[in-house]
Amino acid sequence: MRSAWRVLLHRGGVSSPAGLARERLPSFQVRPPFPSNLSFLIGFLARGGAGGSIARGFSSETAAVDVNGVDHSLLIEIFSGGSVPEDVKAQLESAGIRMDHGYLNSVLRNLDGSPNVARRLFNWVAEMESKLLSSKSYNLMLGILGAEGKTTEFWEMLDMMKKKGYGLSKNAFLKASKGFDEKGMDKDLGLLKEMYESNSPENYIPRMSSRVCKILREGDELGNEVWKELKALDANLSPDLVAVVLDKLSSHPAKALLFFRWVVDNSSFRAERRTYNAMARVLGREDCLEDFWAVLKEMRDCGHELDYETYSKVSKQFLTRRMTKEAVDLYEFAMAGEEKPSPGDFMYLLRKVVVSRELELALVSRTVRVFKEAGYPVKDSIFSGVLKSLASAGRLGDCGNLVKAMEEGGFSASSTANDWVAIGLCTARRPDEATKFVLEMERSGCKFSPKTWAFLIQSYSLGGSTEKALSCFQQIVERNGCERAGCAFEALVTAYLRKNKAVDAYRALAAMADKNQLQPWQTTYKLLIERLLSEGKLKEASSLLGLMKTHGYPPFTDPFFGYISRFGSGEDAMVFLKAMTVKNFPSISVFIRTLEAVLKAGRKEVADDLLSKTPGYVRNHADVLGLVFSFKSSTETPTPEPVPI
Repeated sequence: MRSAWRVLLHRGGVSSPAGLARERLPSFQVRPPFPSNLSFLIGFLARGGAGGSIARGFSSETAAVDVNGVDHSLLIEIFSGGSVPEDVKAQLESAGIRMDHGYLNSVLRNLDGSPNVARRLFNWVAEMESKLLSSKSYNLMLGILGAEGKTTEFWEMLDMMKKKGYGLSKNAFLKASKGFDEKGMDKDLGLLKEMYESNSPENYIPRMSSRVCKILREGDELGNEVWKELKALDANLSPDLVAVVLDKLSSHPAKALLFFRWVVDNSSFRAERRTYNAMARVLGREDCLEDFWAVLKEMRDCGHELDYETYSKVSKQFLTRRMTKEAVDLYEFAMAGEEKPSPGDFMYLLRKVVVSRELELALVSRTVRVFKEAGYPVKDSIFSGVLKSLASAGRLGDCGNLVKAMEEGGFSASSTANDWVAIGLCTARRPDEATKFVLEMERSGCKFSPKTWAFLIQSYSLGGSTEKALSCFQQIVERNGCERAGCAFEALVTAYLRKNKAVDAYRALAAMADKNQLQPWQTTYKLLIERLLSEGKLKEASSLLGLMKTHGYPPFTDPFFGYISRFGSGEDAMVFLKAMTVKNFPSISVFIRTLEAVLKAGRKEVADDLLSKTPGYVRNHADVLGLVFSFKSSTETPTPEPVPI
């Protein structure tokens, strides 16, 4: 088969076009032309005139814009003429066009109907910038030649590709087959199909990679005999084949590395991005770290980049094996390349770092710094996600150190983030650290949410220290005033009540309201009044009614009526009524409700005592008399009528 298409290759005695048979041609890119110097355009227009070379340059022989909207017209115009290579280079520099692998391939894709321009471009790159050519570049050119029916050049280029270890791609095969068929080149078409079916990547690579792997696995020591066997295979060592072999040898990293070095040392083979990445995936383990980093350095020195697929796989391998530092090192390496990991990868890595066996704050700072220096913002949402991971690992007590480490990396903690830290420390039952953190941050101008203060008080309460809870609250009031202290004070009252210290809570409220103009929440008053009454502290509960009115709340009277009706005396009722006095003593409406509650409870003696203690205008009030009369009538036993004999 091999000899058959070689015969066809040399038929007719046509020599290869200049440049196509020169030294080996690696891969290349060309940036979109953004000429900063207009002299090239001016000279270009002067040479072409109003309908000269410009009109010819953009005929059907050229395609100016690719599918992504990148303008290639300047580059195509340069290669539409007959300039010598040195002149072309000068024109490219004048136009501000810098060749690279991706841009070259982008242009070749748009030259399907312009084989002459494509040939001149390819030949120039082969002669002047051969390192930019890759298997993809060759296959694009091969597709153009095949579609145009340029069989001699087609077979010559295919022979050259085989020597370089490149295979025929499916797309190039389809385009060439279509061109041969349309032009009636049946013999070439049959030979192309036969050659592709026997050597296509779909068939050749799986078959040959299995044979190569078998030789490598069975060789106890990869000595000369093994390499002789591999040479005897006469395998087409394309980057695709080598990558597949390396992947299959992932459980034998030492043999994979020796094979990789043997292939790279082969003069007819040039390692590409895919080859290096395949080798890196195999070496990404704890027992191969030195070789792993050596391959990555070599890859980048050769102008190749780490694929995202490789980064993702190796990073997860490192993290699964608790190799946190290595995962951060790899992240830093990848972020320095062109194909950077996504913000999602950053978040995943950072969360894994904080849940590792030992929280290494230096790694946290490094990871954040690398992310920030790449131009990404470190938002509160990121910090929130990291805190959740810290909580899942039972390490909320480290959240203060965590935020400092992230700030060293470039994170700027907002007030909300600082609230989360304080609350996290409280949740971890570290109220002293939380209080210290809050006070330190407030000195630097940070403002905390009232709920954060409440968490501080509650945290001391759960720790059983109402004294520290009160001291903490006083510090908060001294530094921030009482304007937003209602939430924290309710937490303080709850702390006292949890310790059955309702009277202490009452005293704290009275003192704070008097000295600091504290205005407790209405719910705080209600909570404390109910607890004081349940403990029989009517006097203290009643005194809170005046404070409620002072702070604009309606007095919370319902529990008093129930308490007095069941347990109170006439004197207790008077204490309550005095607390409810506004202008006249007592308030008629409040007196009637109190008396009614006592009468309904069937406590006539208390009702009589209450009536005896009130002024005459109250006892003789029509509504009071009516209430007393109605209860008296309902309690009198009716006289039975005589029974007739």
